[in-house]
Amino acid sequence: MGIDLEELYKDLHSNPELSFQEVRTAGIVAGHLEELGLAVHRNIGKTGVVGVLNNGDGPVVMLRADMDALPVKEATGLDYASTALGEDHEGREVPVMHACGHDVHVTCLLGAVEKLVNQKQEWQGTLIAVFQPAEEWGGGANAMVKDGLYDRIPKPDVVLGQHVAPFPAGWFGLRSGVAMASADSLNVTLHGRGGHGSRPETTVDPVLMAAAATVRLQGVVSREIAPSDSAVVTVGQLHAGTKNNIIPETATLGLSIRSFAEPTRQKVLAAVERIVRSEATASGATQEPDFHYEERFPLTVNDDSAAKRVDAAFRTTFGAHQVIDPGPVSGSEDVGMLATAAGAPLVFWFLGGIEPHFAKEFAEKGRLPEDVPSNHSPYFAPVIQPTLGIGTDALVTAAREFLA
Repeated sequence: MGIDLEELYKDLHSNPELSFQEVRTAGIVAGHLEELGLAVHRNIGKTGVVGVLNNGDGPVVMLRADMDALPVKEATGLDYASTALGEDHEGREVPVMHACGHDVHVTCLLGAVEKLVNQKQEWQGTLIAVFQPAEEWGGGANAMVKDGLYDRIPKPDVVLGQHVAPFPAGWFGLRSGVAMASADSLNVTLHGRGGHGSRPETTVDPVLMAAAATVRLQGVVSREIAPSDSAVVTVGQLHAGTKNNIIPETATLGLSIRSFAEPTRQKVLAAVERIVRSEATASGATQEPDFHYEERFPLTVNDDSAAKRVDAAFRTTFGAHQVIDPGPVSGSEDVGMLATAAGAPLVFWFLGGIEPHFAKEFAEKGRLPEDVPSNHSPYFAPVIQPTLGIGTDALVTAAREFLA
């Protein structure tokens, strides 16, 4: 009896785990891989799992899925909705939800492995199934590589993966070249001199410093990046103080920076640091700002030749009009690190995951209604079928394109 993918998906959705904490998920994955006859490697990059199936001479094909969830309180109202709580990296209790669809990715990859095992007489080569931790943290792929991933398993000839997205199930988004942006998460601490709110002249106000820096940072993209390039600088957090009549010692900014070319990335990062340092100097800061980088994602770049092969295979299997070029996506991924470390081409595509009845509107307008929840929303809930079935078949189709 095969894996019940729908029940597996609901179980994973109901029991999400944060980055580098995917112990239960990893155990479920490893158990299924062992039952399917793969050689299983556990605890790579802390919680990562890899299954290897050697089926004779031929290419080495890697399929990858990510396992971690997000600190989001689910609001879908589904009967399998998550009510889980977890502890984040700062020790805070937070709600946990698969708000980005990684439960779909894990389920589809296990389904694809099962199908490929059952089709062993039809292909030759080596299948590698990677279940990666901490994609949301931006360090899971790198952690696996640094933990000796390619000392334990063969290096792949191609790396393949997919991400569920808010467009109709049955549709795919696939493009050659830059597919997703690079991303840098940066926390900045600005240092002032605290004191009583009634005597600001005796202080150096870090709140004003942070506010001025926030406004000035909005000019990086509009005045320093060419219109032909693309970048985003978002100040998503500003924290300071404990009471209305106290000027605090410090203020912190949390920034998210995205771009589609490495020279642009470096220019934006340099501009951000320059502006923050200059505002601190202009305010008479008591010391230099502190810069702490957290999640860092490289550009996701699809190999041209390999992407064209997958594109053609998808059009043959699922229908020519079902495959679109979504353009460069401003979201980010770390799957490319697995390919870069192996010197292998990457093909990464988007899998439609909402109700198929939106297909007509999507085809006519190229977009969906604004009230359709997207990834990271507390309302994000991919439709189970046909998403799981098509996602499984997509991985099998792509893998078979390269397996002898």
